[in-house]
Amino acid sequence: MAVTAEKKIPHFNKRIFWDVRFASLDFESRASFVIERVFERGDVNDIRECRKFYSHEKIEAALLNAKFLPTRTMYLAAAVIQRHIEEFRCYKLRQSNPALFPY
Repeated sequence: MAVTAEKKIPHFNKRIFWDVRFASLDFESRASFVIERVFERGDVNDIRECRKFYSHEKIEAALLNAKFLPTRTMYLAAAVIQRHIEEFRCYKLRQSNPALFPY
């Protein structure tokens, strides 16, 4: 993992990445995975760390192109990156594939 001298590894809560080996996680090549996971399972401090480490453009691209985000995460991400919810890929996918009517 090649991390520049001015960009240190972010300090995320380990519970966010419970299913992966955190020490061997490549934060540059797996940026979309890391950003989606932090927004989905992290708290405010984790999101701040993510925004310090990654550029606004990289965060915006990762969140807008995510195939799935929980509804609450979509709304949080929309507020953070200041984009409309209709611009998210996961929102469009949900609209094109509605769930069955619950009886």
